[in-house]
Amino acid sequence: MKIKHKFKERYGNIDIFNPYIVIFFIIIFILVSLPMLYFSDELPRPSFQVYLYILLGIIFFIIGIKFPKILSKLSKKFDKKIKTLNKIKEKKLGYLPSFKISSYYKNNNKDNENKNNNGNKFKNFEFIILSIILIGLLLQIINFILLGGIPLFSGFLKAEAATKIWLFSYIFFIIGINILLANYNRKIYYLLLIIGLGLFALTGYRTTPIAILLSSFITLYYSRNLKIKYQILFGIIIIFLMTIIGFIAVQSIEWQHWRLNALELISYRAGFTINILDRTIPLAGSTQGELFYYTLTGFFKSVDPRVLVGQAVLGESHSITSTIFGPAILDFGWVGMSIQMFLIGFILKMLHIIQKHVKSTATAIYGIILGQTLIWIETGPTDIIVWFFYILGIITIIYYIYKIDYIYNLENYHNSYKCHENNLKK
Repeated sequence: MKIKHKFKERYGNIDIFNPYIVIFFIIIFILVSLPMLYFSDELPRPSFQVYLYILLGIIFFIIGIKFPKILSKLSKKFDKKIKTLNKIKEKKLGYLPSFKISSYYKNNNKDNENKNNNGNKFKNFEFIILSIILIGLLLQIINFILLGGIPLFSGFLKAEAATKIWLFSYIFFIIGINILLANYNRKIYYLLLIIGLGLFALTGYRTTPIAILLSSFITLYYSRNLKIKYQILFGIIIIFLMTIIGFIAVQSIEWQHWRLNALELISYRAGFTINILDRTIPLAGSTQGELFYYTLTGFFKSVDPRVLVGQAVLGESHSITSTIFGPAILDFGWVGMSIQMFLIGFILKMLHIIQKHVKSTATAIYGIILGQTLIWIETGPTDIIVWFFYILGIITIIYYIYKIDYIYNLENYHNSYKCHENNLKK
């Protein structure tokens, strides 16, 4: 118990999902790639300049994170807004509800659940979001029916799985489930999370179930008193999904034959992606914004930006990833990459500051965007969905910065009203 107490005292207050975790994941990604790059003949070794570009990207990402502080010094108005924001201290929803059958009948558990949910009745907002989630799940099932099978077990079906129905089902589900988890502590929502996770895993894409689980983890981390054991459990499940789904999906591709095991495959993918990044550097600016344009429009024009990366780098029509840095380098060179990383750092930091104090939907938005950004480290910013989430993040920042005085005054009013009510009861 003493060891547990000391551990909690020392590490309990560490904010593991602050924006700097992106840098940590970049380093992990590089470390994972090393076995295949330097201790195997499977892949050529990248040049040293690739690491210089990664370092440059990280530096501008850090500048972006630091920029709100710089902005506070330059603008008194902005500084005042941030100080007002820091005064707001929304509480977490408590611990995760107990899933033991025996605890269901205990009065204290019922009281705790009622307290977390402000009663058992569904509110209008809650019902709307729940409906959106159910529509998302239904669309995913319809997508499977139209495809005629489960894409996870067929390379041909997987190639056709990313339909418009799939796109909207994913957007509806990931936004909806995170908003509900951020605002309510009902057991049914954890069940919906598991169901959604299973359905999207069957699509054969690693990124969607990992994004769902990772974003949910981040949302729960900031909106609950999440015990260390649950944090570890989430981490294990994410690693398991990343390994198993990717391996099964690759093995199911009828026209490919791999001799690597699941762990070797992860290292290979990381190493291959870094190799692609290395090849983009001499081609800096060659696509002249084409990748970004088709990232925003390609889904509706049946153009895959990652195939364009393959054409530009390898001269072949293969869908390939080039890390979070690659597409920007191909489009606009190191300047474009630096601006991109700066903006990502700035947006993440602003959302992190906001959600830490106001919680609620802001936490859900931050969880989604940070989760997707961590996935971008490998896949690169070539998904319209994630840019949509970033736009949503920018809207969230503008809303809270603009409305922060009103929110603060409203919170003070509610607190005063509660104090007055408590005094009357006494």
